[in-house]
Amino acid sequence: MAVQGNVFTGVENPYLKKSEWGWQVDPVGYRYFLNMLNDLYHVPLFDVENGLGAKDELVVEDGVECVHDPYRIAYLRDHIANLKAAIEEDGVNIFGYTTWGPIDLCAASTGQVSKRYGFIYVDMDDEGKGTLDRSRKDSFYWYAKCIASDGANLD
Repeated sequence: MAVQGNVFTGVENPYLKKSEWGWQVDPVGYRYFLNMLNDLYHVPLFDVENGLGAKDELVVEDGVECVHDPYRIAYLRDHIANLKAAIEEDGVNIFGYTTWGPIDLCAASTGQVSKRYGFIYVDMDDEGKGTLDRSRKDSFYWYAKCIASDGANLD
């Protein structure tokens, strides 16, 4: 089984939400998994790929292109809150965390761009057509505040 945000892929649980791509979303399971790794290996942990792929919609408001992605903010908020709890309440030794990825990119496995992960929208479709213009998503501003507060501000 491969490790994923819901602890293991292939483990179905009917009580968990799923992303539009069918991946289960389980921030509590994420905390459990961090504890499990900590207890098993007794080494500092660094999470390098946590994120939510979604079909973001670019809109124009007052002449400015933007993407409203509250689903990504909620996903990250819940996972970072459980990461913090694993550190502060459970004593898990975590020395780093990064999201996947900061800018929309082409998936190496499928060639898709429509499954977007980034905080920055790239104007490109799955056929490689588009201007390649970039627009900051709401999650860009949210994550900037989160980082500036060292994870204390998750609002």
